[in-house]
Amino acid sequence: MQSSTLVSQVIHGALLLMAAGIVPQAADAEGWQDSFGRDEFQSGGGTLRYRLFTPAPAAAATRLPLVLFLHGAGERGDDNAAQLKHGVVEFHRRQATHPCLVLAPQCPADKKWVEVAWGQGGGAGTFPAQPSEPLKLALEVVDGLIAAGKVDPARVYVTGLSMGGYGTWDLAARSPGTFAAILPICGGGDEASAARVAALPTWCFHGESDSVVPVGLSRSMIAAIKAAGGTPVYSELEGIGHDSWTPAYRNPAVLDWLFAQRRR
Repeated sequence: MQSSTLVSQVIHGALLLMAAGIVPQAADAEGWQDSFGRDEFQSGGGTLRYRLFTPAPAAAATRLPLVLFLHGAGERGDDNAAQLKHGVVEFHRRQATHPCLVLAPQCPADKKWVEVAWGQGGGAGTFPAQPSEPLKLALEVVDGLIAAGKVDPARVYVTGLSMGGYGTWDLAARSPGTFAAILPICGGGDEASAARVAALPTWCFHGESDSVVPVGLSRSMIAAIKAAGGTPVYSELEGIGHDSWTPAYRNPAVLDWLFAQRRR
């Protein structure tokens, strides 16, 4: 679990940046999406299209951290491109300081990362007993990368926004031993699973004015984790609607925190 000193430093830095309206970013390199290789994975009759970014020095490196990025509902489909629309670029921008592999699967248009009604009033005990097919396949791809020796198994992270925030909570609860930390953004979780994720370093973001996914879903999930003995970090962004991912991912303190976590 992250140290209280690190958490307090990160929160202080994050709040200062947010209060000042600072969202540091570098200019996007033209065609950065092309650096994410296209591929697809088939298992049990299912197919998952995905993009994978591998840093150039990876051939000489032993093993690198891996970020599993779960997109939102608007990026579903089969073009194997739309999932790079939001958030992913921030991991590309930070390669100089935080080199990592970035896995960005695409959920098919007729499916969800979690087969649950979005925006429901409460998640306790309502999530399906089995993972959705896309989420199951995404975890199999992660397991395959780890088994191939490409990934540092102590530094595997999952993050996602909106529908991907739901997926982040759900996947962490189903396989908590896989991840070193989770970063769910404007999603919802199943409070009944709180004990399974209580030991995971967690930083959750939600816009206080979100009209798409109620902010109460993150509040209740955080409260349930605390009741289970966890110490999650929660940032509720005042005056921000559904797009809480832009200030979250663009805040350098957030990725600094994420990559500082290691599974024990």
